[in-house]
Amino acid sequence: MVQFYPAARFDTSFAAISDATRRGVLEQLGRADASITELAERFDMTLTGMKKHVTLLEQAGLVTTVKVGRVRTCRLGGRGLEEEAAWIERYRQMWASRFDELDKVVEQLKQKEESNGRTASE
Repeated sequence: MVQFYPAARFDTSFAAISDATRRGVLEQLGRADASITELAERFDMTLTGMKKHVTLLEQAGLVTTVKVGRVRTCRLGGRGLEEEAAWIERYRQMWASRFDELDKVVEQLKQKEESNGRTASE
């Protein structure tokens, strides 16, 4: 059965997690909420640069922000990456199956060589 995924959503999600800084932000927010200022300091970035990273994470639904006064606090968003993980898992299983089949072919060739009086080390 062919399943279709919302391309725009996947593109946004994968773009958001493609950057090491954004992955680091997600890890940091997994431990505790943080202001954009705190994140910028932790990652040695300008406030503007960090705000751009946080905006991409927000667009993907991975982070939410709340502004209280002059402080914008970030926390993990309500959306996880379950669909993306499931998509990746299907491809992992497909490749694992292909490699298992390749291992069988290699084993058959080794047995054939051995039955012909040769060893694999010759």
